[in-house]
Amino acid sequence: MTDYDISGVNLPYNSDAEQSVLGCILIDSDSLGEIIGTLHPEHFYARLNRDIFAAMTQMYLANERIDIVTVLDVCLRQGVFESSDDAKKYLAVLMETVPSVSSVTKYAGIVTEKYLLRSLITASKEIIDAASAGAENANSIVDLAEQKIYDIRAGVENKSLTHISGIVYDRVKALNEMVKSTAANGGRPVMSGLPTGFLELDRKIFGLNRSDLLVLAARPGMGKTSFAMNIAVNVGKKYRDKQICVFSLEMSKEQIVSRMINSEALLPSEAMKTGRVATEKWKQIMESSDMLSQLPIYIDDTPGCNVSMIKSKLRRMKNLGAVIVDYLQLMTSVSNFHGNRVAEISEITRQLKVLAKELNVPVIALSQLARGPEQRPDKRPLLSDLRDSGSIEQDADIVLFLYRNSYYDKTDPNQNLCECIVAKNRHGETGTAYLGWQGDFTRFTNVEVKYENNESQFRK
Repeated sequence: MTDYDISGVNLPYNSDAEQSVLGCILIDSDSLGEIIGTLHPEHFYARLNRDIFAAMTQMYLANERIDIVTVLDVCLRQGVFESSDDAKKYLAVLMETVPSVSSVTKYAGIVTEKYLLRSLITASKEIIDAASAGAENANSIVDLAEQKIYDIRAGVENKSLTHISGIVYDRVKALNEMVKSTAANGGRPVMSGLPTGFLELDRKIFGLNRSDLLVLAARPGMGKTSFAMNIAVNVGKKYRDKQICVFSLEMSKEQIVSRMINSEALLPSEAMKTGRVATEKWKQIMESSDMLSQLPIYIDDTPGCNVSMIKSKLRRMKNLGAVIVDYLQLMTSVSNFHGNRVAEISEITRQLKVLAKELNVPVIALSQLARGPEQRPDKRPLLSDLRDSGSIEQDADIVLFLYRNSYYDKTDPNQNLCECIVAKNRHGETGTAYLGWQGDFTRFTNVEVKYENNESQFRK
């Protein structure tokens, strides 16, 4: 946490609760296992208590025995106490002042609550300082204030240095859970992120992972909006508790929902415009519409919005699962780049990556491609075709291209085949995932894929 002049303000803390947490662990080392995932060294106000808890956490992760003798030895080696006598006296006091070992989680909760209150005081001072200085415009300061309050509500202090011990524990715990899930799945890998619903694509990118910026790009007419909306519906069907937010800068929310109905009810796209719908189709339309209305999908069609506006709206969502922005080149930046569109797009993609990391959600940003593919014999897109900025490739964790050869070659026997080209992937391999394309219904599907061993991996 950044140090500010907060003289005259009494920072809240509870010395008894801090000491009781440490005392519980000294008496019963299993107590640490109950709180280590939620309580971290920086939550302690007293530096001495903070250093002792950090030492205990390191010992726990190293599977070392924790008692007054071993903790005393580690603390002396790390210079936590000035002398052995001071260490013995303080550790003894910690054990003597514990009211009840079984209440360790309650004591830890008090320590965390006081830490959050101190964070709120510090954040408020920083907001006041920023507003008083007048160096930033009002919108930037509002964004700063919203971000800081959001971080505190989420239990995050983005300016603090976090000891590695808590992070290591969290990652080992996550790995252990993943190993168990894989074993329960018959040894087949499970998704680390939210499955897109497209099996071969998930096999390559391991789903939509938290804090990732995914760029989905294609030439006009390839179906990138339809693909993104198919992903939104697939995720919404599987995870009813996750909110999927769609920011559509090109199409209205009515057009977006019309496409979703077409895809789910297998309704020709022109039906919404002509009104020509077969009587027997109405049952399927109503069933699909009812299903869609219950999905946790939220749509915003504000034109020309910027990342700050998007971030402000997303902070109000309680259980955010994924964000889709359609599309990059229609977004605006808060800063004035005086017509330098390359610099502006670079700033927007950088902000989207920061947004994904701050909110800890996958962000799918759709992007146009330059005309390069149209002028090559092989019209498959390349990373260099990303329009307006090379920073799109640089900032993205994953870059996906959609390519349908039948769009250019009407004699292609595979008129319904689409290639989803994974051109960049920070988490694994690049390559091509094959999809089915039902153009009449603006719908992508899984297709059967045969490999060299002649085994079918995925089916429709």
